[in-house]
Amino acid sequence: MTISKILNSLEKSWERDDILLNIKKGIGTDEIVNEFLLKNEIQIKELNSLLRPEDIDLLNQVEQLSTCESKLINEIKNLSYLKNNEHHYIMNQKKIVPSNRVSFNKISLFMINWSNKFVVIGLLTISAIALSKQAWA
Repeated sequence: MTISKILNSLEKSWERDDILLNIKKGIGTDEIVNEFLLKNEIQIKELNSLLRPEDIDLLNQVEQLSTCESKLINEIKNLSYLKNNEHHYIMNQKKIVPSNRVSFNKISLFMINWSNKFVVIGLLTISAIALSKQAWA
């Protein structure tokens, strides 16, 4: 069997929707992976015997990409969690703060809501300038 046929077969048996359902059912990721390895043991061994050093490098890069995506998802999830907590904290602070500090709270609320956006826009602008300078050099 060729590498592409083996990969296509393995891809068909790794149904993301089914895996997501198993995760929702509470099945652990280690158990899901071990079950997949057991079901496809012959194909995986054959694939392993056909892999060249360049293919191993590509697999390492795909693994790094998956790790990077996992970290990104985790960061987005954490930002969402922090934003929700900041919102509750700000709402609770508004109830406690005397009326003469309202202007300070408006400024802090503005900074909390918009500072991240300013940083991202600034970084994108700097990146765009750097890339355009490299393109013209």
